Amino acid sequence: MNLSVVIPARNEGGNIGNTLENLIRRLDREGLSFELIVVDDGSEDDTIAEIERRASLDSRIRLLRNEGQHGFGRAVRLGLRAASGDAVVITMADGSDDPDDVAKYYHILCDQADCAFGSRWVRGGSVEDYPPLKRVLNRIGNTFIRLLFGLRYNDITNAFKGYRKEVIQGCRPLWSLHFNLTVELPLKAIVRGYSYVVVPIGWRSRKAGESRFSAKEMGSRYLYIILNVWLERLLTKGDYQRPQDERFRPWGHSK
Repeated sequence: MNLSVVIPARNEGGNIGNTLENLIRRLDREGLSFELIVVDDGSEDDTIAEIERRASLDSRIRLLRNEGQHGFGRAVRLGLRAASGDAVVITMADGSDDPDDVAKYYHILCDQADCAFGSRWVRGGSVEDYPPLKRVLNRIGNTFIRLLFGLRYNDITNAFKGYRKEVIQGCRPLWSLHFNLTVELPLKAIVRGYSYVVVPIGWRSRKAGESRFSAKEMGSRYLYIILNVWLERLLTKGDYQRPQDERFRPWGHSK
């Protein structure tokens, strides 16, 4: 199974080099076939120059430039369309996600489930220097989603997740243009009947630059997507769920 890692980036010149280096080192140690797709979303620093320098040394690094309107969701969707792998992991350019967990996701997608979801808020998970306000809003938002959809999973809003390629295809059309894509993809995957495994993961604060987190966006844009997917679940009566004869099979296992 080939792996595509999609990395949206905007003004991450101080982080992207280490992020790419750490991913390559870890995935090489695992012996995986992979590509790293970095989608620049209108950077005004040296992000592009750093990616180009790294790509000139390793052909597995691909730079895409979002030349249209900017937004986290737009950048990720561009990367997903370009991904050639059988599995896709979306991770952040700031180095907050652990490369060990990327490898963990890969093995889940190979032989355990259609989706690999991590949680920072279960036993074995960890956070380092998580902003207090962001933590409060995160827990409120995730509790609301869990109650609305009847889920036990408690970290839906985290962008760092893995999907088989057919899951991405099965969740289209994707509507989100901003960070609300982080809830649209996993909620659609769950509502449309794809299997998932939840594992503890780690998160650490960025070493350079500033987060683009916005409390305002955490409200209205997230709510719009959450309610849209909830209405799909409520009103379509499973019309978009994949047929039983297409349920998960381990990679390489024939019908």
